[in-house]
Amino acid sequence: MENRCEVCNQKDENSQCCKTKIREEKEYKDLMNRLSRIEGQVRGIKKMVENDAYCPDILIQVSAINSALNSFNKILLENHIKTCVTENIKNGDSEVVEELVHILQKLMK
Repeated sequence: MENRCEVCNQKDENSQCCKTKIREEKEYKDLMNRLSRIEGQVRGIKKMVENDAYCPDILIQVSAINSALNSFNKILLENHIKTCVTENIKNGDSEVVEELVHILQKLMK
């Protein structure tokens, strides 16, 4: 049986490969509310497909989900830069800049 990280579910020998972050309550609630709305939108699209909805109507809803996910990413990225990245740079850890560049490259695919 392979070990998986408890945080990201990736394969990991130590079963804890990810860094973690304790979020302030306001940030946590905002992110969770956004994810809950996105989850509801996805369930709505699933129901549309089950009910044989017209393709363009489904595509419009998918576009709305993509927009909501992009908005979620912008907020999460902003928080990450203002907290994690800034703190790590102040502590002399410049590797966080390379990590940020890598993340931005993935987001811009």
